[in-house]
This record gives sequence, C-alpha cells and structure tokens, in this order.
Amino acid sequence: MTGAPAAPRATDVAREVARKLREARPLNATLHWSDELLDAEARRVDAMPAPGPLAAVPLALKDNIATTEQPTTCASRILEGYVSPYNATVVERLRAAGAMVACKSNMDEFAMGSSTEHSAFGRVRHPLDPARVPGGSSGGSAALVAAGAVAAALGSETGGSVRQPASFCGVVGVKPSYGRVSRWGLVAFGSSLDCISVFGRTVADAARVLSVMSGPDPLDATTVDRPPMPMPSPRADLRGVRVGLPREYFPADLDPGVRAGIERAERALRELGAELVEVSLPHSPYTVPTYYIINPAEAAANLARYDGVRYGRRRVGPEGDLRALYRATRGEGFGAEVKRRILTGTYVLSAGYYDAYYRKAQQVRALLARDFERAFAPGGVHFLLTPTTPTTAFRAGEKVDDPVQMYLADVFVCGISLVGLPALSLPVGRDAGLPIGGQLIAPPFADAALLSVAMTLERVLDGTAEVR
Repeated sequence: MTGAPAAPRATDVAREVARKLREARPLNATLHWSDELLDAEARRVDAMPAPGPLAAVPLALKDNIATTEQPTTCASRILEGYVSPYNATVVERLRAAGAMVACKSNMDEFAMGSSTEHSAFGRVRHPLDPARVPGGSSGGSAALVAAGAVAAALGSETGGSVRQPASFCGVVGVKPSYGRVSRWGLVAFGSSLDCISVFGRTVADAARVLSVMSGPDPLDATTVDRPPMPMPSPRADLRGVRVGLPREYFPADLDPGVRAGIERAERALRELGAELVEVSLPHSPYTVPTYYIINPAEAAANLARYDGVRYGRRRVGPEGDLRALYRATRGEGFGAEVKRRILTGTYVLSAGYYDAYYRKAQQVRALLARDFERAFAPGGVHFLLTPTTPTTAFRAGEKVDDPVQMYLADVFVCGISLVGLPALSLPVGRDAGLPIGGQLIAPPFADAALLSVAMTLERVLDGTAEVR
C-alpha cells in the first residue's frame, strides 16, 4: 500500500507478488499459495465495477483463518489438507474491499508458541537473520510483511501473537479491542482472548486493513454494536496527550538495547508535546501465570473437537474401539506444545483443582483489568508506553526446550490480551541490527485514537536507526 499507485491493475500486482513469494521461500513463511489462485484473485478484483479501499492490495492470512480456496490447517497434522466450507467474515469483507488473498502463512501449531518453531511444517526463519526466530505465533505473516512479499497480513492474537513477532521483525502489529473484529471463521484457541489482528509496513497500512474488517457481525455474538473503525489520521503534534510509563514493565534487568529503544521513543513523544508520567499496574507480576492457566483451559475445551470424527485426520488404534480412535488420532495429530497445553488445561479444570487454579486465575484477571481502569480513569493517562518484548529476536532452538522461558517472551503483551484492550507495536529502533518494538496501549475501543498517536510518533521516529 505505502508508495503504491492508486488502483493498479490487480493482474500486474499479482505477478509481482508471485515473484516475491518465490524469493521468500527460504523463510518457510508460507503454507499454501499458487500462481493459479493468485491469478484468479487478480481477475476477480480487476472485474469489480469500482475499486474498493483495498483495491489490488495483496494480503497474507495466518493459516487459522478459514478460506474456501485454500486449506486451513493451523500448521497441524491433525488438520492437514482440511478445506473450510466457508470464508471467515474478515476474508469476505477484505475481498469485497478489493484485497487479494495472496497466501496462507505459517504459524505455531494452533497458535501455541512464541517463536513459530512449533509448526508441524517446519520453523519460520527471521528475514534479517535466518538463525533467529521471527516471533510467534503469527511469525509467518510478520516475516512476509518484513520481507516485502505482501503489503499487509492478518494474524491472530491470543496472548500477543501479533505484537511480539511485529517487534522481532520490525513491522507494525495492531491488536484491536476484543469485540471490534469478528472471530467468525477464526479457528478457536482461547475464545475469551482471540482477536484477528493486523501487520503492516506502516501504521497507516495496518489501520486501513483494520478499518475495513472491523464492525459488528451477526455471525459472532461477541462483536460489539459499534460502527466500523474510521480511518485515523496523524496529528500535528501530541500536546495535551498524557502517556503513562508503568514501572512494572521496566524491570532492572530489562535488556539494555530494548531500554535504549524505548527511551528514544519517550524523547520523541516529549518533543511532540506529550506529557510522560510514571504509573503503576501493581498486579502485573501475576500476568504470565494467570494467562498460562486461562489460556490452556480454554484451549483444552476448544481442541476437544479434534477427535477423528468431525475434522481432518482419522486414525484408529489396534483396540479398534472409540477410545482407540481418540487416542490414535490425537496422539498422532497434535504436536508436543499442543499436548502440553491440553494436559495443563485439563488439569486446571478438573474437579478438586478448578477453584485452586482456574477460578483464582479469573479473579486475578479482574484485578488486572482494574489496574488498567485506574490508569485510564479521568485525570489519569490517555495511553501507556511499554517495551513490546523483553529482548530482541532470539536464536532458533534457544528456548524451545524450556517452556517457561518461552512463555516469558510474552510477559509484556499477554496481560493486555487478558483485559481485551487495543494495543500496537511499532519499530522504535534497532540494536545490533535487530528491531526493537515499542508498545502503545489504549482504553477500550480507543483504537482509532491509538493509531492516530502511533502515526504521529512514526512520522518522527526512524525505526531502522541503531539506538546504541
């Protein structure tokens, strides 16, 4: 989108996108695409009677978003070859606006992971350093946008799965308010957390896609009765804007490069006229354990449907009965991280442990929400600024055998998902060539205002500059 001529011929764009997707193959960021399907998308767009707001814009979709023209596998063997009989609501809206579905992107299996090393079809490589991870679980979409293969991409956020890879790859990642975008057609992982979210090369690119796909949907009762998000514009300055810096998000052992990047963003905000104040979100230390109780509990319930009867893979064990069917299908079809979360979720929901774990986690979730309500109350701050991730992109294999260390990669993002707020990550600089992300958080349904402030900051902040 950025720098593209107005309403180009989709067939010309498709040819160029196909070339770029072939060049990007070493990243292993795509799971499904073909020249034939891309040509068909281009002919459909060129035949539209009037160009839409996303005319001929090529998009990558995370492979947990249902499409009728390409498989939807969630990067899992249990859904290998599965083709949905319907399109997700966001797919219908984006195509109606003229966008082209260029490909389905690689991901952590069922969106469970922070590095895109848990795909059944091989890990995704970071576009700047193939030895490193692009983040997860939407790492394929982030890598394709960072590599310039597509203009924008969709991912899904359950605990930060768009903002975290956006930070690692040096692109913009936007998570809308929970209920702003329909989840119809998004394969369920954590139903009270899941949000279809957007990657863009710029804030404006991501905002344009989000404005098209937002709005109420009669097929999803969790969408709110609000009109689609208007397309925001950058502000002349940020005078009158108060930005909070939550002290719990700046620990003493924060990576020095990440700290330098956020301090650079703080200086830019002050120069634009914003007021920066320290605030406290006192229950933040409980974010990760709370998330990793609620998330596996919901995952265990949602993934119970993959039993060899209704979807995808079907295997029957030697005993030949129903239990053997379940055991063989799920044992062969699910990867290690998915099994780990199903077991954890089943445990915390079991009789005798429900009150001690799941109920307690929901109570802490309410306390976390109150922290943010107090910060955004009248007389408080309008937005929050934090690091997106504790470090820059780590090396592949570095944390894959240590689930706790892997989960801590989401420490600054999963709390915002628990409370359903809008947030985004934008590049604020680089440390030794690796991107650093800064996270802006807004009150519920202040999505457009959040994007407007981010556009203003982006205009004065070179996200590719070294910070130390």
